[in-house]
Amino acid sequence: MGRRRSHQNLRRVNGILLLDKPAGLTSNAALQVVKKLYAARKAGHTGSLDPLATGLLPLCFGEATKVSGFLLDADKRYQVTCKFGEQTTTGDAEGELIKQRPLDGLNEERLRQALEGFRGDIEQIPPMYSALKHKGERLYKLARQGVEVEREPRQVTIFELELESFEAPVAKLRVHCTKGTYVRTLIEDIGEQLGCGAHVIGLRRNGVGPFDTTNMIDMEGLEAVASEGHYALDQLLLPMESGLTQWPDVRLTGDAAFYLRQGQPVLVPKAPTAGWVRLYEGESRFLGMGEILDDGRVAPRRLMVAS
Repeated sequence: MGRRRSHQNLRRVNGILLLDKPAGLTSNAALQVVKKLYAARKAGHTGSLDPLATGLLPLCFGEATKVSGFLLDADKRYQVTCKFGEQTTTGDAEGELIKQRPLDGLNEERLRQALEGFRGDIEQIPPMYSALKHKGERLYKLARQGVEVEREPRQVTIFELELESFEAPVAKLRVHCTKGTYVRTLIEDIGEQLGCGAHVIGLRRNGVGPFDTTNMIDMEGLEAVASEGHYALDQLLLPMESGLTQWPDVRLTGDAAFYLRQGQPVLVPKAPTAGWVRLYEGESRFLGMGEILDDGRVAPRRLMVAS
């Protein structure tokens, strides 16, 4: 009975919150804190940040969770601080120090030259301290048991890798990369290329797909707004479709929207000829996500129950 009453007290909340995740919390732990503040029935995050990391963590509430998968696939932007000459078990400052090596005259020019080799398409071997699974077991759990298993290399793309500052042994870098890129591994590989090793000592995400830090709020600010009530919290939410701004809009008449909701593809004059689209009834009512079929019709793919 108590569980049912508690569920009835939860709210149907729809929208996207841009949280500035604090250091020391897992992404899921941060999500649960925010979900409780909103008293939301349903919420999810859009890709884990390591506990060490801070910065942009889009949280999707209610129907917006249907958008979260597309944000998982989106490009990411980071500012990373790394330390050369030291390697750790995890590739970051949370791990145990396992090796120290001299910097051997490492300077800014050598570092910039090394970075050139890591731009574009590269291959990474995922770290053991990751959430990937091997025979149903998370790699990080195996790593904690001292077990190491073979991992297949993955191709990722580094669109931007720029040196912002260097004062040996610490450097700050700006990274723009595809989904699935392990920044810790990138830094370790750069350290190996330079012959001295390296690990991450600070990581901040400042971009996920179409989102940057513009509308981001930290946990302290969010708790202050929460003291004003749920209405104030709801004003912080971005529209569900804001996570899909890279797609063109398709405006439907009332009749076309009706058939689309029944799961039927519809023909829309002047619609794009291919790809994914955002679907609207009229000028403003967001219906969900669609895809252009080979014959030019617009097919529903993920529709929203409420908007």
